[in-house]
Amino acid sequence: MAGTQQFRSVLLLGASGKLGRMVRTLWHPEGFSVVPVVRTGPLATGDLVWSPGDRLPRIAGVSAVVALWGVTPAPGRNLTENTHLALSAMEIGAALGADVVVHCSSAAVYRPDPNPIPETAHPEPGSAYGQAKLEMEQAISAHRSPGGPRQVVLRIGNVAGADSLFGNLKPGGRIILDRFPDGSGPMRSYIAPRDLVRGIEALIQAQDADGAYNISAPRPTGMAEIAGACHARVDWRAAPDGAAQMVWLDTNRLGGVVSLPPNAHTAAHLVQGARDSGVWT
Repeated sequence: MAGTQQFRSVLLLGASGKLGRMVRTLWHPEGFSVVPVVRTGPLATGDLVWSPGDRLPRIAGVSAVVALWGVTPAPGRNLTENTHLALSAMEIGAALGADVVVHCSSAAVYRPDPNPIPETAHPEPGSAYGQAKLEMEQAISAHRSPGGPRQVVLRIGNVAGADSLFGNLKPGGRIILDRFPDGSGPMRSYIAPRDLVRGIEALIQAQDADGAYNISAPRPTGMAEIAGACHARVDWRAAPDGAAQMVWLDTNRLGGVVSLPPNAHTAAHLVQGARDSGVWT
């Protein structure tokens, strides 16, 4: 790992969201404290209520800001809000003297490819969500200040327990999956919540970590395998035109900062990781 330093405190923006609840449940670091920040009201003792536009909180020794907040696709939601939230995270990070701000982007900024996709691949989002995340990344790059906090952008694969598959998957239940002409189902780059936490902690401590990082297990996982690990029955349907069979993130850059367990991609590890988060059961 690159040179490291110990942090006194980390602001966790978006601590009341699904991803935020997973991270705060599983992250118990040594050497620094995590301060959960929510916008609508405290969920637990120690939560800080703050929204963009509010007076800055008085917290000494903030060395990192981890922005897990964001807007996901749903009727009536404004996806361009992702850029506003990212710039707000940059502002609070700079104002409080943080060394690094970590942002959540998505694998949706890439065009799906049967081969591993590196961070150097030209972004080519195929959805409004992916386009909004790409515009967020571009705004981060345009507004970063020389000598200011490092800006780490996580291009996250599917988080076990937080994606649409797990949202529709119940142990012992049924799930509908696309079947492609070769007879197989969709494969995606997944990451267990605890492994996501490992990656975030390593990136905020690696003093030379900066820019975009794909964050997932090194190998993709079949959605049917995940269903099998939940003892769920798969009902197959013909994949529609344009459906992506494979989304595989190249994680060599992340691997230079943190080593995930050898079984990080296995369905059993992902399902157990989703359960451990306390958000999916």
